[in-house]
Amino acid sequence: MNARKRAGFGLAIVGCWAACTALLAGPPLDTSPNRAKTDLNPGLKQIGVIRPRSANEIHGSNWTLGCETLCRDYADYEQYKEYLVPLGIKTIRLQGGWAKTEPEQGKLDYTWLDTIVNDALGRGLSIWLETSYGNPIYPGGGGKDLANGFPTSEVALAAWDRWVEGLATRYKGKVRDWAMWNEPDINKQHKPADIVTFNIRTAEIIKRVIPDARIAGLVLASSSPKLLDQCLQLLHEQGKVDLFHWYTYHGYEFNPSKSYDNVEKLKATLAKYSTKAKMRQGENGCPSETATRFALSNHPWTESSQAKWDLRRMLGDLGHDVESAVFTICDFNHTGREINRKGLLRATEDKKVEKIKLAYYAVQNTVAVFDDTLERIKEPAATVMSDKSTACFAYRNKQSGQNLVVLWDDSDTPNDAFQTRPAHLVVRNLAFQQPVWVDLISGWIYEIPADRIVKSGEFTIFKDLPLYDAPVLVAEKQLIPQ
Repeated sequence: MNARKRAGFGLAIVGCWAACTALLAGPPLDTSPNRAKTDLNPGLKQIGVIRPRSANEIHGSNWTLGCETLCRDYADYEQYKEYLVPLGIKTIRLQGGWAKTEPEQGKLDYTWLDTIVNDALGRGLSIWLETSYGNPIYPGGGGKDLANGFPTSEVALAAWDRWVEGLATRYKGKVRDWAMWNEPDINKQHKPADIVTFNIRTAEIIKRVIPDARIAGLVLASSSPKLLDQCLQLLHEQGKVDLFHWYTYHGYEFNPSKSYDNVEKLKATLAKYSTKAKMRQGENGCPSETATRFALSNHPWTESSQAKWDLRRMLGDLGHDVESAVFTICDFNHTGREINRKGLLRATEDKKVEKIKLAYYAVQNTVAVFDDTLERIKEPAATVMSDKSTACFAYRNKQSGQNLVVLWDDSDTPNDAFQTRPAHLVVRNLAFQQPVWVDLISGWIYEIPADRIVKSGEFTIFKDLPLYDAPVLVAEKQLIPQ
């Protein structure tokens, strides 16, 4: 791209950002090179910063963005909708909300969800729509919040069927991807047979209306291979395993890397029953402050450790070939409990956005780099020489063949420090013409001194690279948007 074209493109991006900022209900997005401020000093020469890419600039990627709890009015879509496209994630997760749609028996009004679905589609976003939760206006109708029970009475189940059929009919041609009732296993009255029966009932209604629907089954809070196996065995006995395109788990861990033993076991368990369906991580995020309720509570989280955690989970999932979700776009006020601070945006008690967290910009940096133009190099191609446990994954651009390696110290729960220590990266049969070191939290791009790069046959050693407990890259410079 020549200088004139680059300048014009840059002005177009600035103009787009300015237009989005003018419409924001909350604080403006920072578009400066220092938008993600940290204390990191890797001792290298800064030569650039990642240019964010909006969702409309990206063809596809591995991630879904949580936009949940709107069905219970814990958050307000209008307050954060302008922050969605600039983040760069193309698919959002919504919950259908039977109780909000049918506040009086027999009177179904989907208008509230129409507004959200149509707005998101108008922004070029795709939707993953979840069928949660019950409706207490019916005797035996189940509850309308997390951990409540399924509908059980005949009248309630008939009403549930009407609601699901209406949902599918209304959004046929608009929503292809669906999910079942959220985290049914939290309610200990739900046995595997109950979960499976209710999943089949709901999915078959959707499939009858939308034959090519892709449905995520089970939607388990747990990542227990035993529970998955119990459910899949029951589905197998009824010939219904491939009714579902994915099987979803959540499985929060203080150190994200501790998730992956179970993730691989989940994948192996599913492979016993299906060659088509895939495992999918459907909800994971980290608080930005100490919480007393919900997942990952009673730990001194901060915006820094939240940002590190979110990126480690995103890139850990990508490195294990699992589609995954970032939970969630905005804090939400869970009435009767507390504000859930896992949002990328900080919200007030009355649901207004008051701050853009460090994690928002860190996720924005990550999705700008890791899109579907990259493929993971599955054969051993990179290893880290370090005195601590390290995660490391290599990728190549499908067209150019240019390479990228992501690595981080995964030995413990992310902390607040931005202190690096030296480590050696050894790559095999990976060519680099102009390798750079990139910090994904801040987005800063750094030069790697020539005397730290040693080539020996098929091996290249990057000596004394800065390493810490957040993902960093060694990448061909052209792969990093600037």
